[in-house]
This record gives sequence, structure tokens and C-alpha cells, in this order.
Amino acid sequence: MATTTVTFSLRSSDLIPSQVLSMTTSKRLLKAGSASDGVDQMDMGRVEIVTGTNFDLIDSTALGTDKSNYIYIANLTTTESNYVVVSCKDHIIGRIYAGDFMWLPCNFDGATNDIEVQAYVGTATLEYAVFHEGRTLGTAAD
Repeated sequence: MATTTVTFSLRSSDLIPSQVLSMTTSKRLLKAGSASDGVDQMDMGRVEIVTGTNFDLIDSTALGTDKSNYIYIANLTTTESNYVVVSCKDHIIGRIYAGDFMWLPCNFDGATNDIEVQAYVGTATLEYAVFHEGRTLGTAAD
């Protein structure tokens, strides 16, 4: 099993007058509800989404119920006004503008919890990765 750690840093020399803002955080990706390393598998891809198209980016049924899942989505579009709306079960999670990214730890609890994206203003190119505990494989008799 892979030990995987995610690290984010935020730094600004001029956001706060006379001070440097510097924040860093790290998190080892773990199995749900335990201290065991949690990343068994990773799925990744790149898609182009035409304006107005609603697209299921992450299929929750493929990832399993009550497992740790970590999702990375980046908008590779270079036109600043182009953005995508990210949602789950008709609830908007946020917008990702050109050059922005989103990191989302999540625990799917049903077949209707797909992560959906919709492009606005222009076609968006998204890069995404899902780090997850892995799929339970059935036997030939299943």
C-alpha cells in the first residue's frame, strides 16, 4: 500500500500590510476512520467540456460507500473568464476559474453522489485525479 501525503502552501508578501503570510499544511491520506495508509488506487484523466454541458466527472458508484476518497480538479483553461461549476447532488460546491484547482476529501454514501462539472463562458479543459481506497473486486460467482 502506498503512503501518500498531500501538502498545500499559501504565501503572500503583500496581502497583510507589513507582514508576510505563510501557511502550509500536510495530510497523510488514510483509510476511512483509521490510521492505516489509505491510497490503494488512483484514477486520473483530462477532459474537455463544452460550454453548457453538464458532465459526470467522478462516478461515485465506482468508488465504494464509506471509503476515503480524495479528488483533485484543475481548470487548465487559459482564458480568465472561463470557469466550471462543480456540484454534487444538485448542491454547488464551487467554481474553478482558469488556472485554479480544487482539492476535495469526500466519502460517498450512495449512487447519486457523482461529482458533476458544467462549463460556462467557453470550453474548459479539466485535469482530475481521484485517490481512493480501492474497489472491492467480486469473485467469478458474483
